[in-house]
Amino acid sequence: MKYHFKAKIYKIGINWAVDVPLEITAKLKPEKGYIRIKGQINDFDFIQTLVPVKNSPYRLFVNFIMMKGGKTALGKVASFAIEQNEVELVKMYAMPKLLSNILEKENLNDNFNSLSEARKKDILKYLSFIKTEETIMKNIDKLIIQLKNKDKNVRIP
Repeated sequence: MKYHFKAKIYKIGINWAVDVPLEITAKLKPEKGYIRIKGQINDFDFIQTLVPVKNSPYRLFVNFIMMKGGKTALGKVASFAIEQNEVELVKMYAMPKLLSNILEKENLNDNFNSLSEARKKDILKYLSFIKTEETIMKNIDKLIIQLKNKDKNVRIP
């Protein structure tokens, strides 16, 4: 659901910002204190995060691109339309072909898949940044040994 409000853009420190009305932020769901939103400033689309402020409503920081796209300026009143951004920000990393072949050959696919999502992501992320095949093999060998031993805390390097 979209929520509409008008607010005057002011400068706080080196940033431009507006305070989002409490009636609106009360209807949105924060994640770790912050509220991810998408919206428009004078019909210009943006994706942003509302930042909590002590003893004050949530603050929406307005960057230069938003100001230019919304054809507004510091000290002017702008029209905002915001809604909760439900899109999940989960980055997945591809499994290296070497790893998938070795897991299949060693019958360790189930062991690898039984690891927590976070652990699998950490392993695949680490492997994705390795440049040389020799280093990848060295780390995959460590991983295979840990999976064969059914270690609880599987990790590389």
